[in-house]
Amino acid sequence: MPHPNRSRLVTTAPETVDILAVARDQVLERGVGLAEEQILEVLRLGDEHLTDLLALAHEVRMRWCGPEVEVEGIISLKTGGCPEDCHFCSQSGRFPTPVRSAWLDIPGLVKAARQTAETGATEFCIVAAVRGPDKRLLSQVREGIKAIREDGNDIQIACSLGMLTQEQVDELVEMGVHRYNHNLETARSHFANVVTTHTWEERWETLRMIREAGMEVCCGGIIGMGESIEQRAEFAAQLAELNPDECTMNFLIPQPGTPYEGYEVVEGKDALRTVAAFRLAMPRPLLRFSGGRELTFGDLGTKQGMLGGINAIIVGNYLTNLGRPATADLEMLEELKMPVKAISDVL
Repeated sequence: MPHPNRSRLVTTAPETVDILAVARDQVLERGVGLAEEQILEVLRLGDEHLTDLLALAHEVRMRWCGPEVEVEGIISLKTGGCPEDCHFCSQSGRFPTPVRSAWLDIPGLVKAARQTAETGATEFCIVAAVRGPDKRLLSQVREGIKAIREDGNDIQIACSLGMLTQEQVDELVEMGVHRYNHNLETARSHFANVVTTHTWEERWETLRMIREAGMEVCCGGIIGMGESIEQRAEFAAQLAELNPDECTMNFLIPQPGTPYEGYEVVEGKDALRTVAAFRLAMPRPLLRFSGGRELTFGDLGTKQGMLGGINAIIVGNYLTNLGRPATADLEMLEELKMPVKAISDVL
């Protein structure tokens, strides 16, 4: 697979400038997300239009979502040793990465949930590096949720456990899991370049079952995996078709030992343009800053993103990468006068 050319993803054509006026009427005023070709126009806007683009995306967020920010913490119940070959992932057992397989015990899970709730977060996501959950993993999740509740913690619990069967979907609903994360990762046309051990369609089928079972759907992906600008627009349109309750915005962190270890980090302005474009494609879902934002944006860019369409963040560490301290993010939200969504609003 050729190394991606990151030299310049953006080209400016005079006729693209009017897309901001179109988006103001279509998205801000009427709440109708941009179509794929319109998203591509946004992604092609030059840097001189970035300030206006971010301001419009923020207006859309404020009108259709409000000022509140949902804060989430995540914890890995089962780390490493995954049989899949997702080329970006240090937890794949197929690549010579430093990550080794490990399980978190129930007391550790309860402690992590308690610490997450103490930050003011309303969401706690239990994650496992697997193709899909087996009986042992589902039993651990069940015991973990039970122990978290017995600890007096009423934080919302989400899961990310890979691809599911209908029986497993029903079991998670019965456990009280209210939201399920399963990322499509990238555009359908690019997926086979990123993963070969399962298909984009298999992921879509899990998301369909989750939606039909009444759980909230969390779905997003990773920007910067060699996709073209056209494929970024395609991906945003496919997510808009899915209409998730939450969309995660990750930016590639090149992981040692993976096929993507030599990839360049997405340039900050391109990343901000992508965030705004995704907001204009999806006016209403939570748009969550997730992995890679510290490396891609830094502190200043993170603030710009929060003022450019983002209305949810993961605080603390990620699965195999360190994040910003939760206190730093909460101080940033206070500085921006963005209230953390109260847990009573999401229960």
